[in-house]
Amino acid sequence: MELNWEGVVVGAASLLVIGAFHPLVIWCEYRFTQRIWPVFLIAGLLCLLAALLIQGILSILLGLLGAGCLWSIRELKEQAERVERGWFPKNPKRK
Repeated sequence: MELNWEGVVVGAASLLVIGAFHPLVIWCEYRFTQRIWPVFLIAGLLCLLAALLIQGILSILLGLLGAGCLWSIRELKEQAERVERGWFPKNPKRK
């Protein structure tokens, strides 16, 4: 019996992407404000484009990463709202 590891790899990669992007969004909003969203847009679109051109599990992983980048744009805006509510610290160097 041959085992199919692709599902396990995609599941683990999903956890890693979600786990990495949560603190990344918080850090980016703290350092650069939500105006850094174009970086996430470009990175997401490039990953999705690469996913279209590559085959196999790497395509799936790039698609996952691209979707994570695009989702982070929304999360940046929500993180800014959480900072305004006082749920997260505001960068004191920012005016």
